[in-house]
Amino acid sequence: MNKSTRFIADTPEPPYYAVIFTSLLFNEVEGYEEMAQEMTELASQQPGFLGIETSRESTLFGITVSYWKDEASILAWKNNADHQWAQKLGIEKWYQSYTLRIAKVERAHGADKKQH
Repeated sequence: MNKSTRFIADTPEPPYYAVIFTSLLFNEVEGYEEMAQEMTELASQQPGFLGIETSRESTLFGITVSYWKDEASILAWKNNADHQWAQKLGIEKWYQSYTLRIAKVERAHGADKKQH
């Protein structure tokens, strides 16, 4: 598996919510990258979606943080039929282990030193 990293999400001023998904894949992950990309695209179309940050290393460990306006938006995404199918495949086929955490972001700060 190749290392994949996406850029820092452009989130609004807090408060908002973060869904933190960490996972460890099995060695055989055929179809995983395609499904992950499809779910990212689908999530970005959901009401309340604010952004996503994800990284997966060749060690098969990955972390994805998606940002949401409120808990109702997170619940709607959890109950999306296509997302539920992807979750089922992940549990049955791709993940050795995973953890999902939901947190309310109350403060955020950072710096952007990109040259323009």
